[in-house]
Amino acid sequence: MTLPDSEILNASLLIVDDQEANVTLLEQMLRASGYARVSSTMDPREVFALHRKNHYDLILLDLQMPGMDGFQVMEGLKSNPSDSYLPVIVITAQPGHKLRALNAGARDFISKPFDLAEVRTRIRNTVEVRLLYGKLADANQALERTVEERTAQLRESEARYRALTELASDWYWEQDENGKFTKVSGPVLEMLGLRVEALADDVGAVHQDGWNDAERAALQAIIESRQPFLDFIYSRVNANGTQQKFQVSGEPMFNQSCRFIGYRGIGIEIFAKQ
Repeated sequence: MTLPDSEILNASLLIVDDQEANVTLLEQMLRASGYARVSSTMDPREVFALHRKNHYDLILLDLQMPGMDGFQVMEGLKSNPSDSYLPVIVITAQPGHKLRALNAGARDFISKPFDLAEVRTRIRNTVEVRLLYGKLADANQALERTVEERTAQLRESEARYRALTELASDWYWEQDENGKFTKVSGPVLEMLGLRVEALADDVGAVHQDGWNDAERAALQAIIESRQPFLDFIYSRVNANGTQQKFQVSGEPMFNQSCRFIGYRGIGIEIFAKQ
């Protein structure tokens, strides 16, 4: 991705140098290149307040200045938690300072005396990277907001789904990925003659004697294949010889990473509805 010249030339730049001649030369060069928003200061102690106010896209920073050198200025700029990208090109006449400056967080360096063609290129490249970094950060924030909104919508949808299914059925149920019941609402425990503590057991342990083995095996096969099922007939013969039939429907649940996390569904007792 490349940015148009108009966007690059509209970037905000700050020149920090205690030598008026250097400031004037850089200002003239930048304005002649088309940069419209160029500021300067000869007092390095002003940089922090100026950057907090103006959020410069690039700071051209001399390393050797009285009172506060460029390394101290960079340390101060890095303490700003709202700006994780340090938009600094250092200006130095000392070759040994270049590596130290880069290790301190500078994005590039300009050597003295100035090679104006090189200066223009380094400034343009650094400005473009800075602007692209800002666009990426904005895109990530927008994505995070979208995820939060979708998550809230999903939770609201889940709540509506459960409310509707509880109204349209005798019971609503959920199981985790291991087949353990995590939620059961409605009179299913009384219908099936189960104890509350049985919810902590797995699928096989919850079912008591009297269930149709073929039906149980068929349903278990569907669940193991992670397939939805609709109006599955499930029956059992009670100890007194009476028969109960249930109609159950369920669907697998997956998280945002597409990992299976369990089943949810509804059920009714058929004879109780006749």
